[in-house]
Amino acid sequence: MKFATKAIHAGVEPEPHTGAVMTPIFQTSTYAQEAPGVHKGYEYSRTHNPTRTALQKNLAALENAQFAYVFSSGLAATDTLLRTFQPNDEILVTDDLYGGTYRLFVRVIQNFGLKFNFVPMTDANGIEKHITPQTKLIWIETPTNPMMSVIDIEAVAKIAKKHKIMLAVDNTFASPYLQNPLDLGADVVMHSATKYLGGHSDVVMGVLAMNDASLAEKIAFLQNAVGAVSAPMDCFLMLRGIKTLHVRMQRHCENGRKIAHFLRNHPKVEKVFWVGLEDHPNHEIAKKQMRDFGGMVSFILKGDDLEEAKRVMSSFKIFTLAESLGGVESLCTHPATMTHASIPKEQREKAGLKDTLIRLSVGIEDADDLIGDLKQAIG
Repeated sequence: MKFATKAIHAGVEPEPHTGAVMTPIFQTSTYAQEAPGVHKGYEYSRTHNPTRTALQKNLAALENAQFAYVFSSGLAATDTLLRTFQPNDEILVTDDLYGGTYRLFVRVIQNFGLKFNFVPMTDANGIEKHITPQTKLIWIETPTNPMMSVIDIEAVAKIAKKHKIMLAVDNTFASPYLQNPLDLGADVVMHSATKYLGGHSDVVMGVLAMNDASLAEKIAFLQNAVGAVSAPMDCFLMLRGIKTLHVRMQRHCENGRKIAHFLRNHPKVEKVFWVGLEDHPNHEIAKKQMRDFGGMVSFILKGDDLEEAKRVMSSFKIFTLAESLGGVESLCTHPATMTHASIPKEQREKAGLKDTLIRLSVGIEDADDLIGDLKQAIG
């Protein structure tokens, strides 16, 4: 079954009692039992819910996974995975990543004894020297947020397997439409489903997908035991959003390409970060592991003037200055003060994230209108 068909049909069956084509919102906390311990597979909605079950089956199919579990946010999903490790375990993390992930690792999870080592990973050959006997997980984003760096998933997976280390990939920026890390050797895929999977800026959710049955059993236990689960209405909204993922991503990619090239040729723009540009440092790796290059574009204005960057961001009429990404509407974000403010300035700049960098989530509006908005805002 090809992607578009899976997006619409995987995990979804007509409701047996009424024949409803769309998965119902099972807005219930508990379920009647025929006798103590005798039920129809559902006891309590923290543990299982039919709407959530349908969504999880759908997401597993999209990532070519055997198992998928959804959580109340991408950070809740990440937190749940980290609960499978023990104090003194070490995690290697790419040095360019979402600020909320950094905050969770350093200011929360580190307090419980896990150790985090942030290292450059755009050259996979440089990773192995950082591995120690305590290293149990490698965590990567690709493309990264917001520098659009590309990491070779297959190469990192080979290193991880050599050392018997788990590899987890944050696949939020690509979505399963553009990239399937499990097929490239990763052990776990995480999504902030809030973004491209939902696609309409109206639901917050996280996903973990995997093929290892032992790990899946641990995640399922923690999903129930910790309880950071997604509500039935949210699961319904996510199923609804996913049905158009393939057509939305096609337009995101088309518009992203046009915007990136427009900015590239603008006399006031110093540098553009988009993985589809042929001079992107790891463009060939992106071509190898992605089906297209997405709608996330970052750029820096000439002069490196923070006040001018702020003026531009405040001048948009179609792009909305807001956090998040991946919705049908175009958004503009200032990572240094918004999505990545939790990362110390010196560490941001070490990874190349200047205070003047502007990140665009290019939506599915008419590309000419978006270019017109950029023209009037940049001047």
